[in-house]
Amino acid sequence: MEYTDAPPQPEPVSFDTMECPFCGTALPANAQACTNCDWTLEASKPAEPKASDAMAILLSIIPGLGHIYKGHRVMGALILFLITPTAIAFAILAAIASAGWGILMLIPYWGAVMLHVWAIDDRVTQKPDEGEQY
Repeated sequence: MEYTDAPPQPEPVSFDTMECPFCGTALPANAQACTNCDWTLEASKPAEPKASDAMAILLSIIPGLGHIYKGHRVMGALILFLITPTAIAFAILAAIASAGWGILMLIPYWGAVMLHVWAIDDRVTQKPDEGEQY
């Protein structure tokens, strides 16, 4: 083994594999979806038209639905079925301990979910162009 200050040589690029754009997992070159995350080839194509941020924020009145609308299905399901019930349980517990004032903890939670759904990029699939002009 030779010791040197030179940077390590990068591994040669293999043309029969590709990296997942979201998690970096090595995939076959013609992969349609990642085996480690929820990336799909169709979802990574640019959206035309893009998902409406205003609609996503309105759907986030029920936290998680806005994320699902923008194409983040796993994140939306986690928020909808795991994080929101936990937040509600903690708010109820705080409300019992604080004569009802603890329920106000949900307002910043809903605001944070709405802000997050506004800030994330769309992953909606592109609709095929049927040649219509308006």
